[in-house]
Amino acid sequence: MSSDDKVRPTKLKFKGEKTKKKRKREDGEEGSSTSRRRRKEEEESPETWVLPESAHEIRGPTFIMHPSDPSPICITYDSTRGRIVLHSLDKDRTEGQEPVSFLDRTPAEVSQVWVITRVAGSPTINLRTGVGEGKFLSCDKHGLVSADREARGPQEEWTPIVLPDGMVAFQNVYEKYLAVDEVAGGTIALRGDSDEVGFAERFWVKIQSKYKREAHEEEKKRTEGVTDGMKVDEAGANKIYQAWGAGRSVVSVDDKKELKRARKEGRLAEALLDRRAKLKSDRFC
Repeated sequence: MSSDDKVRPTKLKFKGEKTKKKRKREDGEEGSSTSRRRRKEEEESPETWVLPESAHEIRGPTFIMHPSDPSPICITYDSTRGRIVLHSLDKDRTEGQEPVSFLDRTPAEVSQVWVITRVAGSPTINLRTGVGEGKFLSCDKHGLVSADREARGPQEEWTPIVLPDGMVAFQNVYEKYLAVDEVAGGTIALRGDSDEVGFAERFWVKIQSKYKREAHEEEKKRTEGVTDGMKVDEAGANKIYQAWGAGRSVVSVDDKKELKRARKEGRLAEALLDRRAKLKSDRFC
């Protein structure tokens, strides 16, 4: 048998399957999932719509969807009527357009975008409409959800909870969850009185890539700040940054008297020690 007739080990391939090229690893990190994810985020456009991985990343322009049946929906604000509308995403498709997978959908108009803000260090967020005069999404104690307030208060605060599958649940100040509910006439609306997280309480949330990177940078600085804070000279810092008079310690009149008396007593003690030492030396001379 010639060398050409020898059996060569091969990998099974299906007809039409593309051959994958092997990629070289750089610095031993090329193949790690973390490095691949970071590289992908850096290559993405700042306006690319992505899924958040943690609650602190949910900020800025936000697109909120729900996988309802028979058509997925998104939470929209109708500025003309001043009300929340659950818009069918299938209506955004033009005739002849190829269907887009659910998680690849992006906002088709400004009314489908909510602007999320939060106080630094707070787990709660506020959802403001992206059109009109800017109304906040709120929920009262009866579970009625609306967007007709220009000021924010406790009823306008929501706590986002990222679930293991990547979906998000929104909890209000009454510890109830935002949900999609079927009302009279077969239409659907938002409610905020659910006690548990089920299918109706789970939403897909998409944010812009630049705000996700911004959240990562803030978290990195916060972590590094805590680490660096352990090395601070507390006494020196207090004297420099917490004293008046260009770094001089400013004390009260009583404190000055105490310090003066302490110095006087210290000088007397030193004088006594010197006197004893001198007498001792004279005795042995």
